[in-house]
Amino acid sequence: MNKLVLIFATVLTLISTHTLATGDAAKGKIKAATCIGCHGANGNSMVPTFPKLAGQDEGYLLKQLKDFKSGARVDGIMKGLVASLTEKEMANLAAYYATQKVSKGVAVQGANLALGEKIYRGGKKETGVTACIACHGPTGQGIPSAGFPALASQHSMYTVKQLKAFRQHSINAQTGAVKPSRTNDYEGMMINFTKSLTNPEIDAVSAYISTL
Repeated sequence: MNKLVLIFATVLTLISTHTLATGDAAKGKIKAATCIGCHGANGNSMVPTFPKLAGQDEGYLLKQLKDFKSGARVDGIMKGLVASLTEKEMANLAAYYATQKVSKGVAVQGANLALGEKIYRGGKKETGVTACIACHGPTGQGIPSAGFPALASQHSMYTVKQLKAFRQHSINAQTGAVKPSRTNDYEGMMINFTKSLTNPEIDAVSAYISTL
């Protein structure tokens, strides 16, 4: 319960400080022509290792683009693609993708959806893992005003990759490894969430998210 109270307080803080992006969606559509190969014509990627961007919060998308450019989020392909973009162009892209409708997710055959739903809605109490629903909502729509992204219908394979990247930070800290990890979450919330999840649990919750 204390963790939920803390998250609620954090959300209130983020709502008061989150800056909404103000991009031009029409200009973003033109710029998005170079993104089609990976993210699809309307931000609905057909390749499960590339994320769907359609319907994602504009502010969240802009933050990710800025993080790729600054190196706060590491990805060799994206860093090269955003290198020449101005902040206004990134805002325009974010505005365009935010106006698109995300396609329905594809269920993963043989996935343990019951386990995924249990973690998403109830967390993992024995290790103090907070439920995903606290930040991403009952239907995976996120909390845009607080900068928490929508997850619903996202490719399971992509979600698995991101959760493992967040978890890798904790593995590196514990073992001295220097493998690539992701650390651009707010106050380490995703790092803390993933640190005690097993691969089967990550697979299960990612598969469940794709069905929301």
